[in-house]
Amino acid sequence: MLEFKNVSYGVGDKQILKNINLNISDRFVAITGPNGSGKSTLAKLVAGIITPTEGRIYMNGEDITDMSVTDRAKSGISFAFQQPVRFKGLTVQYLISLAAGKKTSVSEACAYLSEVGLCAKDYINREVNASLSGGELKRIEIAMINARSTALSVFDEPEAGIDLWSFNNLIKVFEKMHERTHGTIMIISHQERILNIADKIVVLAGGEVVEYGDREKVFPKLMNVQTGCKFTENF
Repeated sequence: MLEFKNVSYGVGDKQILKNINLNISDRFVAITGPNGSGKSTLAKLVAGIITPTEGRIYMNGEDITDMSVTDRAKSGISFAFQQPVRFKGLTVQYLISLAAGKKTSVSEACAYLSEVGLCAKDYINREVNASLSGGELKRIEIAMINARSTALSVFDEPEAGIDLWSFNNLIKVFEKMHERTHGTIMIISHQERILNIADKIVVLAGGEVVEYGDREKVFPKLMNVQTGCKFTENF
Protein backbone atom coordinates (compact mmCIF):
# COMPACT_ATOMS: atom_id res chain seq x y z
CA MET A 1 0.00 0.00 0.00
CA LEU A 2 2.57 2.60 1.16
CA GLU A 3 6.10 2.52 -0.21
CA PHE A 4 9.16 4.64 0.59
CA LYS A 5 11.92 4.50 -2.03
CA ASN A 6 15.27 5.96 -0.96
CA VAL A 7 13.54 8.72 1.02
CA SER A 8 15.64 11.28 2.85
CA TYR A 9 14.70 14.51 4.57
CA GLY A 10 16.96 17.26 5.83
CA VAL A 11 16.87 20.87 6.94
CA GLY A 12 20.02 22.80 6.07
CA ASP A 13 22.99 20.67 7.05
CA LYS A 14 20.93 18.48 9.38
CA GLN A 15 19.83 15.14 7.93
CA ILE A 16 16.74 13.94 9.82
CA LEU A 17 15.88 10.86 7.74
CA LYS A 18 18.37 8.95 5.62
CA ASN A 19 17.61 6.65 2.71
CA ILE A 20 14.37 5.13 4.02
CA ASN A 21 13.10 2.09 2.11
CA LEU A 22 9.86 0.60 3.42
CA ASN A 23 6.79 -1.26 2.22
CA ILE A 24 3.85 -0.87 4.60
CA SER A 25 0.63 -2.78 4.01
CA ASP A 26 -0.22 -4.68 7.21
CA ARG A 27 -3.18 -4.06 9.49
CA PHE A 28 -1.24 -2.39 12.35
CA VAL A 29 2.28 -1.04 11.81
CA ALA A 30 4.10 0.61 14.74
CA ILE A 31 6.93 3.11 14.23
CA THR A 32 9.20 3.41 17.27
CA GLY A 33 12.69 4.45 18.33
CA PRO A 34 14.56 6.97 20.49
CA ASN A 35 13.52 10.61 20.74
CA GLY A 36 14.86 12.51 17.74
CA SER A 37 15.09 9.42 15.55
CA GLY A 38 12.74 10.84 12.90
CA LYS A 39 9.44 9.13 13.77
CA SER A 40 7.21 12.21 13.58
CA THR A 41 9.07 13.42 10.50
CA LEU A 42 8.26 10.12 8.78
CA ALA A 43 4.57 10.56 9.66
CA LYS A 44 4.54 14.13 8.32
CA LEU A 45 6.08 12.90 5.06
CA VAL A 46 3.20 10.45 4.69
CA ALA A 47 0.62 13.19 5.32
CA GLY A 48 2.32 15.62 2.92
CA ILE A 49 3.01 18.25 5.57
CA ILE A 50 6.63 18.15 4.45
CA THR A 51 8.24 16.85 1.23
CA PRO A 52 11.29 14.57 0.95
CA THR A 53 14.54 16.20 -0.05
CA GLU A 54 15.36 12.94 -1.85
CA GLY A 55 13.42 9.84 -2.90
CA ARG A 56 9.79 9.08 -3.69
CA ILE A 57 6.67 7.98 -1.78
CA TYR A 58 3.99 5.78 -3.36
CA MET A 59 0.44 4.93 -2.29
CA ASN A 60 -1.05 1.89 -4.03
CA GLY A 61 1.50 2.34 -6.79
CA GLU A 62 0.74 6.04 -7.33
CA ASP A 63 3.53 8.56 -6.77
CA ILE A 64 2.24 10.91 -4.06
CA THR A 65 5.56 12.63 -3.30
CA ASP A 66 4.51 16.03 -4.62
CA MET A 67 0.81 15.66 -3.80
CA SER A 68 -0.72 18.28 -1.49
CA VAL A 69 -2.10 17.52 1.96
CA THR A 70 -5.64 18.00 0.62
CA ASP A 71 -5.12 15.66 -2.33
CA ARG A 72 -3.56 13.02 -0.07
CA ALA A 73 -6.58 13.27 2.23
CA LYS A 74 -8.84 12.76 -0.80
CA SER A 75 -6.75 9.76 -1.87
CA GLY A 76 -7.41 8.01 1.45
CA ILE A 77 -4.81 9.19 3.99
CA SER A 78 -5.75 10.43 7.47
CA PHE A 79 -3.30 11.99 9.93
CA ALA A 80 -3.68 12.58 13.67
CA PHE A 81 -1.24 15.09 15.16
CA GLN A 82 0.76 14.48 18.30
CA GLN A 83 -0.68 17.80 19.53
CA PRO A 84 -4.24 18.11 18.11
CA VAL A 85 -5.27 21.37 16.48
CA ARG A 86 -7.91 23.59 18.11
CA PHE A 87 -10.71 25.07 15.98
CA LYS A 88 -12.32 28.06 17.66
CA GLY A 89 -15.94 28.54 16.57
CA LEU A 90 -16.37 24.99 15.20
CA THR A 91 -18.35 22.39 17.12
CA VAL A 92 -17.42 18.77 17.66
CA GLN A 93 -20.42 17.58 15.61
CA TYR A 94 -19.44 19.85 12.69
CA LEU A 95 -15.87 18.52 12.64
CA ILE A 96 -17.04 14.90 12.76
CA SER A 97 -19.38 15.64 9.82
CA LEU A 98 -16.50 17.30 7.98
CA ALA A 99 -14.30 14.28 8.61
CA ALA A 100 -17.01 11.86 7.48
CA GLY A 101 -17.57 13.85 4.28
CA LYS A 102 -21.29 14.10 4.93
CA LYS A 103 -23.72 15.64 7.40
CA THR A 104 -23.82 13.22 10.30
CA SER A 105 -26.81 12.95 12.58
CA VAL A 106 -26.47 13.56 16.29
CA SER A 107 -26.75 9.82 16.93
CA GLU A 108 -24.00 9.03 14.38
CA ALA A 109 -21.66 11.65 15.82
CA CYS A 110 -22.46 10.44 19.35
CA ALA A 111 -21.55 6.88 18.36
CA TYR A 112 -18.06 7.98 17.28
CA LEU A 113 -17.58 9.95 20.51
CA SER A 114 -18.78 7.06 22.64
CA GLU A 115 -16.20 4.77 21.01
CA VAL A 116 -13.41 7.00 22.31
CA GLY A 117 -14.83 7.17 25.81
CA LEU A 118 -16.52 10.58 25.71
CA CYS A 119 -20.05 11.18 26.98
CA ALA A 120 -21.57 12.42 23.74
CA LYS A 121 -24.21 14.76 25.23
CA ASP A 122 -21.45 16.70 26.99
CA TYR A 123 -19.38 17.24 23.84
CA ILE A 124 -21.54 17.18 20.72
CA ASN A 125 -22.14 20.97 20.71
CA ARG A 126 -18.85 22.01 22.34
CA GLU A 127 -16.45 24.20 20.40
CA VAL A 128 -13.05 22.64 19.76
CA ASN A 129 -11.19 25.43 21.53
CA ALA A 130 -9.08 26.17 24.59
CA SER A 131 -11.85 25.01 26.93
CA LEU A 132 -11.00 21.40 26.04
CA SER A 133 -8.07 19.58 27.61
CA GLY A 134 -5.32 17.95 25.58
CA GLY A 135 -6.74 14.52 26.37
CA GLU A 136 -10.23 15.54 25.24
CA LEU A 137 -8.85 16.97 22.01
CA LYS A 138 -6.90 13.78 21.39
CA ARG A 139 -10.00 11.63 21.77
CA ILE A 140 -12.06 13.92 19.52
CA GLU A 141 -9.32 13.75 16.89
CA ILE A 142 -9.35 9.94 17.05
CA ALA A 143 -13.15 10.02 16.65
CA MET A 144 -12.71 12.21 13.55
CA ILE A 145 -10.19 9.80 12.01
CA ASN A 146 -12.59 6.98 12.79
CA ALA A 147 -15.38 8.86 10.99
CA ARG A 148 -13.18 9.35 7.92
CA SER A 149 -12.68 5.55 7.52
CA THR A 150 -9.72 5.91 5.13
CA ALA A 151 -7.41 3.27 3.66
CA LEU A 152 -4.43 4.61 5.64
CA SER A 153 -4.67 6.21 9.09
CA VAL A 154 -1.52 7.64 10.71
CA PHE A 155 -1.45 8.37 14.45
CA ASP A 156 1.42 10.27 16.08
CA GLU A 157 1.54 9.06 19.70
CA PRO A 158 -2.25 8.55 20.06
CA GLU A 159 -1.90 7.52 23.70
CA ALA A 160 -0.58 10.95 24.76
CA GLY A 161 -2.89 12.76 27.16
CA ILE A 162 -5.41 9.96 27.66
CA ASP A 163 -4.03 8.51 30.88
CA LEU A 164 -7.47 8.16 32.43
CA TRP A 165 -8.75 6.22 29.44
CA SER A 166 -7.51 2.65 29.35
CA PHE A 167 -5.17 1.37 26.66
CA ASN A 168 -7.55 -1.53 26.15
CA ASN A 169 -10.24 0.87 24.94
CA LEU A 170 -7.78 2.62 22.63
CA ILE A 171 -6.78 -0.72 21.12
CA LYS A 172 -10.44 -1.64 20.67
CA VAL A 173 -10.98 1.59 18.72
CA PHE A 174 -8.13 0.66 16.37
CA GLU A 175 -9.50 -2.84 15.92
CA LYS A 176 -12.99 -1.53 15.09
CA MET A 177 -11.44 1.01 12.72
CA HIS A 178 -9.69 -1.76 10.83
CA GLU A 179 -12.88 -3.83 10.69
CA ARG A 180 -14.64 -0.84 9.16
CA THR A 181 -11.94 0.16 6.63
CA HIS A 182 -9.85 -3.00 6.08
CA GLY A 183 -7.01 -0.53 5.71
CA THR A 184 -3.65 0.08 7.38
CA ILE A 185 -3.18 1.85 10.71
CA MET A 186 0.28 3.31 11.26
CA ILE A 187 1.05 4.26 14.87
CA ILE A 188 3.99 6.28 16.17
CA SER A 189 4.51 5.13 19.75
CA HIS A 190 6.93 4.28 22.56
CA GLN A 191 4.32 2.37 24.53
CA GLU A 192 4.89 -1.35 25.02
CA ARG A 193 1.16 -2.11 24.96
CA ILE A 194 0.79 -0.35 21.60
CA LEU A 195 3.83 -2.10 20.14
CA ASN A 196 2.50 -5.42 21.34
CA ILE A 197 -0.59 -5.22 19.09
CA ALA A 198 1.35 -4.35 15.93
CA ASP A 199 1.64 -6.79 13.04
CA LYS A 200 4.93 -5.15 12.01
CA ILE A 201 7.32 -2.88 13.91
CA VAL A 202 9.65 -0.32 12.33
CA VAL A 203 12.54 0.83 14.55
CA LEU A 204 14.21 4.13 13.67
CA ALA A 205 17.50 5.37 15.13
CA GLY A 206 19.58 8.27 13.91
CA GLY A 207 17.17 8.82 11.03
CA GLU A 208 17.59 5.32 9.65
CA VAL A 209 15.58 2.10 9.73
CA VAL A 210 17.58 -0.22 11.99
CA GLU A 211 14.96 -2.95 12.23
CA TYR A 212 11.71 -3.80 10.44
CA GLY A 213 9.77 -7.01 10.71
CA ASP A 214 7.05 -9.04 12.37
CA ARG A 215 6.22 -8.17 15.98
CA GLU A 216 7.25 -11.66 17.09
CA LYS A 217 10.76 -11.00 15.78
CA VAL A 218 11.29 -7.33 16.67
CA PHE A 219 9.40 -6.90 19.96
CA PRO A 220 11.61 -9.25 22.05
CA LYS A 221 14.70 -7.39 20.83
CA LEU A 222 13.21 -4.07 21.92
CA MET A 223 12.47 -5.44 25.36
CA ASN A 224 16.07 -6.60 25.67
CA VAL A 225 17.60 -3.23 24.78
CA GLN A 226 15.25 -0.94 26.71
CA THR A 227 16.20 0.79 29.92
CA GLY A 228 12.98 2.07 31.42
CA CYS A 229 11.24 3.74 28.48
CA LYS A 230 14.40 4.87 26.70
CA PHE A 231 15.95 3.01 23.82
CA THR A 232 19.67 2.50 23.64
CA GLU A 233 21.48 4.13 20.75
CA ASN A 234 22.86 0.83 19.46
CA PHE A 235 20.13 -1.56 18.45
